[in-house]
Amino acid sequence: MSEQRVHKQALLPRVRRVVVKIGSSVLAGPQDLDRARIARLVGELADLRQRPYEVVLVSSGAVAAGMARLGLRERPATVPQKQAAAAVGQIRLMSFYDEQFGARGQPVAQILLSHDDLANRVRYLNARHTLEELLAAGVLPIVNENDTVAVDEVRFNFGDNDNLSALVATLISADLLVILSDVPGLYTADPRSDPSAPLLPLVTEVAREIEAYAGSSGPLGRGGMATKLQAARKASDAGIPCIIADGRNAGVLPRVFDAAECVGTLFLASGDRLTRRKHWIAHTLKPAGTIHVDQGAYEAIAQGGRSLLAKGITAVGGHFGAGECVACLAPSGAEFARGLVSYGAAELQRIKGLHSSAIAATLQYTSGDAVIHRDDLVLTGS
Repeated sequence: MSEQRVHKQALLPRVRRVVVKIGSSVLAGPQDLDRARIARLVGELADLRQRPYEVVLVSSGAVAAGMARLGLRERPATVPQKQAAAAVGQIRLMSFYDEQFGARGQPVAQILLSHDDLANRVRYLNARHTLEELLAAGVLPIVNENDTVAVDEVRFNFGDNDNLSALVATLISADLLVILSDVPGLYTADPRSDPSAPLLPLVTEVAREIEAYAGSSGPLGRGGMATKLQAARKASDAGIPCIIADGRNAGVLPRVFDAAECVGTLFLASGDRLTRRKHWIAHTLKPAGTIHVDQGAYEAIAQGGRSLLAKGITAVGGHFGAGECVACLAPSGAEFARGLVSYGAAELQRIKGLHSSAIAATLQYTSGDAVIHRDDLVLTGS
């Protein structure tokens, strides 16, 4: 019996809540949306709901659908053109989803998210509460990034919804993330250029050698295998396993949820699970600045799990206020952690290198000894 099947037999009985991401390359045909394939996938998703699983769909395809309606043969080159295509295509895509799910008696809801929605803690919790309420009501939420107004997402940020799917899985504490792409899974090399490259059915950790296997993106999507590996790693850090499989194949979802079947690549969840708050800090927030630390502070944080104190700070970069996320840089200059600061950049410039006992006298106030408390600090690299 394959290793993947062994792990699926242990995993699937515990799965109740699932996020399924479907990429543009799966949903789009040569000239327009592949309606037959979408209808087939809708049927498979509706069947999952009847088993019953709680399902959230993260769907790409809005830009591709808009390209067809606008008569474009190549993906738009400018951000306004992409946003226009997304605005035209989103209504077409959701209309077809509503029609197909409705024919199967499954109500759906549209959720549009931008990076700012998940980077802001209040909006993050609001999005979570909305999704929880929809799931409790038996509704299948369909999530897409808000391409029509969010410039960063259209350019590069979520990565064709791959990273968004991992963040949504974390947001709702999903038990499994399934990414349906136009490849059967992760290969040791791009199978388009190296047909002899073997498929990896199981990945226990997204280490550097695994990341090296990632290829480039296709003509319709912005993701490629690199962002799928990023998504798998983010999900793993949150204690959520991930399966990447070929969404073009009929019956792919029944096979994914059959413990006797070996399909795609299964990424196991990390044994060292990050808390939801630390996952949000590490993978959702954008650092507003940098803090350089000395060797002693680096070792205390990276090896000892300690808080960052002012004494260990050697330099401060950027303009940020108290409570914002910053990147912590080792003496080598490499980022090794991120965290929420108790003091703004201007204050840190004044207290860097000082003992904690000198903070109050220097600033005429104190927000505590820790510049970044260990509960608000998460390691991101070596």
